[in-house]
Amino acid sequence: MIKSMTGYGRGRYENDGREFLVEIKSVNHKYHDINIKLPRSISFLEEVVKKRINEVVNRGKIDIYISYTNFSQSDKEVKIDEDLAKNYITAFQKMAQDVNLSPNISVLDIAQLPDVINIVDKQDEEKLKQELNFALEEAISNFLSMRKIEGQRMAEDLQERMKNISKNLETISKLSTGLVDEYIVKLKERIKEILKDNVIDENRIAMEAVIYADKTSIQEELTRLRSHILQFQDMLLEDKAVGKKLDFLIQEMNRETNTIASKANCLEITQTIVEIKNELENVREQVQNIE
Repeated sequence: MIKSMTGYGRGRYENDGREFLVEIKSVNHKYHDINIKLPRSISFLEEVVKKRINEVVNRGKIDIYISYTNFSQSDKEVKIDEDLAKNYITAFQKMAQDVNLSPNISVLDIAQLPDVINIVDKQDEEKLKQELNFALEEAISNFLSMRKIEGQRMAEDLQERMKNISKNLETISKLSTGLVDEYIVKLKERIKEILKDNVIDENRIAMEAVIYADKTSIQEELTRLRSHILQFQDMLLEDKAVGKKLDFLIQEMNRETNTIASKANCLEITQTIVEIKNELENVREQVQNIE
């Protein structure tokens, strides 16, 4: 079944004071555009996320927001910048010597100075990748579920519109069958009116009828339109990206419809064509949101 390009999914995973929150949003787009926003501390995971999204999404503008918080004490590590501490001590000793003071410097004094002690997160990249994956997969599952549900609703509506178009084509086909006969009758009456005579060259009438029939025949266009409709309906059942193909079919259906409109010299057919074109426009708008 087709999928909509519009969707939203959210996933969350928490473990040992670490929490990942993933949100995926998508809207229709002509191409495949992925944007990922995540904290700098886990920026090394961006390509992992992008690769996974590419595996499940073929088209659309996809925005992915990832937040990461870490309250785990086991991941904290105290680092002392010994070189900086030694520089502080050397500077204080020199200053004490210059002003003839006793350099009473303790470890605690040095520890309180800027940038001597830093608390940093110890990152187990493989563990973080696994934990993010739990949240990501949950978000993807919810995201795809929404796209499939909306796609199913769209498919049902589009199938119904294709049925309406098919009914209108049958109406046009029936109306077109009598056009040549009507033309012959009108042509004979017109000739009689002009010549004021009942003598009519039947061969000439037959020739004119053949020319008219050739110019106004829409059977080829009707056949192609029916074929396009069947292809369209079959594609709606496929479980892959068919949006671009459907868009192409709609363009072809519009082209055939315009040709019928230009050939058919019949008010009823023209009115029916207007109904078909209205349906095709509604279909075209929906197809723009199919993956």
